[in-house]
Amino acid sequence: MQQLRLAAMAALLPALLLLTISSTHAHNITRILAKHPDFSTFNHYLTLTHLASEINGKTTITVCAVDNAAMDDLLSKHPSIYTIKNIISLHVLLDYFGAKKLHQITNGTALAATMYQATGSAPGSSGFVNITDLRGGKVGFGAENNDGTLSANFVKSVEEIPYNISVIQISKVLPSAAAEAPTPAPSQQNLTAIMSKHGCKVFADTLSASHDALSTFTDNLDGGLTVFCPVDDAFKAFLPKYKNLTASGKIALLLFHGVPVYQSIAMLKSNNGLQNTLATDGANKFDFTVQNDGEQVTLKTKATTAKITDTLMDEQPLAIFAINKVLLPRELFKTAEAPAPAPAPEPAAADAPLPPKKKGRKKNADAPADDDSSDAPADSPDDAADETAADNNGAVRFYGNFIVVLALVFGLPLLL
Repeated sequence: MQQLRLAAMAALLPALLLLTISSTHAHNITRILAKHPDFSTFNHYLTLTHLASEINGKTTITVCAVDNAAMDDLLSKHPSIYTIKNIISLHVLLDYFGAKKLHQITNGTALAATMYQATGSAPGSSGFVNITDLRGGKVGFGAENNDGTLSANFVKSVEEIPYNISVIQISKVLPSAAAEAPTPAPSQQNLTAIMSKHGCKVFADTLSASHDALSTFTDNLDGGLTVFCPVDDAFKAFLPKYKNLTASGKIALLLFHGVPVYQSIAMLKSNNGLQNTLATDGANKFDFTVQNDGEQVTLKTKATTAKITDTLMDEQPLAIFAINKVLLPRELFKTAEAPAPAPAPEPAAADAPLPPKKKGRKKNADAPADDDSSDAPADSPDDAADETAADNNGAVRFYGNFIVVLALVFGLPLLL
């Protein structure tokens, strides 16, 4: 009977695991909108601008989608992909607004921050959206910097997962002079100027002085680039070591701070693991590990661990982040990888030649020497058996406890 109960619990275990996985499964905006063909153009540009991955990385968010006709009106103006990203970012609210909440807004109006505001490139209050509950059951939407004009209305709820993600339809694209302003292409961006303006001048000046390294960075701008820029205090303290590197070592060190793909902070948090860099070349891996702990993102090499402290720029396909330490590749700083190995132990007394006998007090031949290795416990078969038994007992205790938990979860009687 007990075996039957254990078999039943084992059969229920996959269902329990499925329930656990389902409860922690993140939303996927592209899959949600894929079920609604009227939003296919909006969905396409969410993917093209990499906003989809940022939306999927948020736990509380509202997407104000517009249908294909509204997107056609926007695209007829032929904006650049970078401008389109700003405009669509204005339609992603960093709060949860389901249909019920929209009609129960406190004091009848609310000001919602958007993903455009979070980029840091929205001037003034242009990254906020005004939401107002209007007469007749309507809800109006308008960019905050649009003279209070509510240019779009709530149409319907597309899908809601309280209080995780709400996808709603609004009637029109929200006009915003700031979001619609032409955004320069990455190749027109001055990398070193951006770094210098935001506390990374020492690294920027060093990069500017290396023509080969700087040209490699700029050559990768259009195809996608992520730069990790050490703050001034960190790189200034590192300069003496930098000056001692060979010419090729200096270039490799600078290139080690660039990754040849665009990655927003949300993408870094969701894509932990090894990252190849601009310095990667065949057998010379020049890689580091991205790892996040909650909201904190760290970059780890064998020699150092640095933290991302600020976002200097995040406009697809270019992202620049400030870090608190210089990244040290193991290919250049091998001695810093690990502490020096401990010296090998001296040969055992039994293997060493016997020293000449000293005259004096005679020692009992049967008593072991104080430093004789025979005092150490041996790995006898009995000891190994005892360890195996202890391991088995631990496994039984763990398995038994796990069965008790399953029984409690499913309300099954226990056989004691």
